[in-house]
Amino acid sequence: MSVLVATDLDRTMIYSQPAMGEAQFAALDTVCVEIYRDAPLSYMTTTAVQLLAHLADEVPVIPTTTRTPDQYERIALPGGPFRFAVASNGGRILVDGADDPVWRHQIERVVSASGAGLDEVLTELRTRIDDSWVKSLRIADDLFCYLVVEPAAQPHEFLPAWQDWCAAHGWTASQQGRKIYATPRSVTKSAAIAEVRRRLVDDGTIGTDAQLYAAGDGWLDADLLEIADHAIRPRHGELELLGWTTPGLTVTAETGALAGVEILEWLHARCSVRPASDPAHPSARAVGTS
Repeated sequence: MSVLVATDLDRTMIYSQPAMGEAQFAALDTVCVEIYRDAPLSYMTTTAVQLLAHLADEVPVIPTTTRTPDQYERIALPGGPFRFAVASNGGRILVDGADDPVWRHQIERVVSASGAGLDEVLTELRTRIDDSWVKSLRIADDLFCYLVVEPAAQPHEFLPAWQDWCAAHGWTASQQGRKIYATPRSVTKSAAIAEVRRRLVDDGTIGTDAQLYAAGDGWLDADLLEIADHAIRPRHGELELLGWTTPGLTVTAETGALAGVEILEWLHARCSVRPASDPAHPSARAVGTS
């Protein structure tokens, strides 16, 4: 097998109703793929559900997310169960749904040697925020933290100044909608995917010449898109606001959940996936059951 796919989830594959927009949500045929606190939270279009299930039948697909393992497990992602997933922005590799302690220990060693600790970051961050625009400060996986903010009330000078402080202390700061993340610079999706790729090569699942295809919409996806042989991002999100690009990058024509469909169609075309209507293909039986 000569292809490996790594894809971000939120605002790349799955979308909340606000992320889609009221008009798009009303117009599209959607499937709820995440329930949180007894309410629907995330959706995919029915077309995207079929495309992702079909893709995962054909090639190794690695869900790659900043979500913690617990947050990731809330998603009923089409094509699962997945042999590998990357969570906590690369701080965790999940193998058949279980955390890989070897990778986590390696991450903890690297983080402790490469910059400020989480406690120091939290102490500094608390001096820069207040309740007039910050709804909550959350710690994720004892590894990084993020703010949930009211963007309209957010001071314009906060993010650039916070990014400067983080950069000087071995961390990175980025904003995706209402969330502002602070993550150790040494914890990346690209490093975790490189490790997953190594394991898949070692066990013969993919060849040494396997091409990496990647998709993502936020700054925390940029390193993954840069190392990919072929990359795509939606025409929305943090990278779109930044005007971010990299050689060979494809940008969708569509936005919102329709961009998710376009990304999956792009992956199908470039990964030479057989049509789902092919009777020999397992998804001819499975598609539409998620």
